[in-house]
Amino acid sequence: MTVLWTSNDLRAATGGGIEADVQVSGISIDTRTIKQGDLFIALKGENSDGHAHIAQALQSGAACVMVHDAGPHTDSRLLVVADTMRGLEDLGQFARNRFHGQVVAVTGSVGKTTTKDMLLVALSALGPTHASVASYNNHWGVPLTLARLPKDARFCISEIGMNHAGEISPLAAQVRPDVAVITTIGTAHLGHMGSIAAIAEEKASLFGALSSGGTAIVPDDAPGQDFFARALPESCRLWKSGLSDHANIRIADLICDADGSRFTLCVDDAEQRVELSVPGRHLARNAALALGVVKALGSDLAKAASALTSFVPGAGRGQMRIVLDCVKLLDESYNASGPSVRAALETLALLPGQRRLAALGDIRELGEFAEAEHRSLAQTVIETDTIAFCCGPHMRALFDALPSALQGAYAPDAATLASILCEALRPGDLLLVKGSLGSRMRDVISALDNASDTVPA
Repeated sequence: MTVLWTSNDLRAATGGGIEADVQVSGISIDTRTIKQGDLFIALKGENSDGHAHIAQALQSGAACVMVHDAGPHTDSRLLVVADTMRGLEDLGQFARNRFHGQVVAVTGSVGKTTTKDMLLVALSALGPTHASVASYNNHWGVPLTLARLPKDARFCISEIGMNHAGEISPLAAQVRPDVAVITTIGTAHLGHMGSIAAIAEEKASLFGALSSGGTAIVPDDAPGQDFFARALPESCRLWKSGLSDHANIRIADLICDADGSRFTLCVDDAEQRVELSVPGRHLARNAALALGVVKALGSDLAKAASALTSFVPGAGRGQMRIVLDCVKLLDESYNASGPSVRAALETLALLPGQRRLAALGDIRELGEFAEAEHRSLAQTVIETDTIAFCCGPHMRALFDALPSALQGAYAPDAATLASILCEALRPGDLLLVKGSLGSRMRDVISALDNASDTVPA
């Protein structure tokens, strides 16, 4: 068992009190997934309070429980602090302060988690690497990632997200990266932020926390280049990544087809051939960002590129599989924005199949821009000759903008659309499923999986 925290460490980090002598091997904020040896942190939120699960956590194998209200509990394994959220942040900062490896922070409108996952694959080939789980990138996800950081790791990767102005800077200050990456600047959260410029400025605030001599990496074609330059500390350097001649991390000779992507990466004074086994121009750009990080850290570019050949997207983020025994599914159901829907449709167009279909759910958090943003997707749907099955009030604008030959069906919600879609699918079809998390496109995936279980082998 790897020991992350001892009782003395916990006292030193949080200023809290604990009577028992414990050794902690993990950090949990959810008793449903608690493991033997975890520290359970009883966070109090708007709709739940972890203090109601103290006894359950201990019964499930927790080494100790962080609380700010012990109530009737008198167990010596309680770590009592003034506030559990602040206690989590204190653990994260203590762990960051004792860490002597290299730290990478990733933000962006699209592609944060995929780029982080690529970095995890690439850097793990070079040494022990710790990374954010799933999309743990908010006010509790970032300190939780840091609190779980083994002090003997070589690399740490933290994903940083935002919905509103002013959220990135305090999270970046906790992470203090050596390399900071912006994957894209797009329309995600446009309803909250009001403009693309405001989104770029917020993302650029990540650079203010860079360590001395650190590197910021941005797409060469992203809006907001002036914000990036102004936010960069004097001691740090700015690298641009993309296909243009002026890119510091340049993608050359790019070939994208159904088998994946192949290109030559030109970065600093090095050239490296890169091969990905998954299709999509956007994935090639994410890989270039990840390998640019490797170069910026002074690590082995060739070994990292070789490791990336094994990269496979996670469920809901571009994973490909067969459903109904005869339909190839491109599962992009986890989340969506305008640029990511276009990228997914363009990837679908690379794949062979009898028909291309897309089940598309609403893109959320667009505010007054929602109707125009959804309608603007029609051009890509038409160019890729994709039959659209749409759900949600905003996707109605896209559906109505399409020629009748590409109008599959419209439904008010994902569950209703799912049954229509299952009836419409034919052998040899290619199907994309994509939408914002709140549009519940996972209901479509579940329906496809359930229908697949009933299809004779």
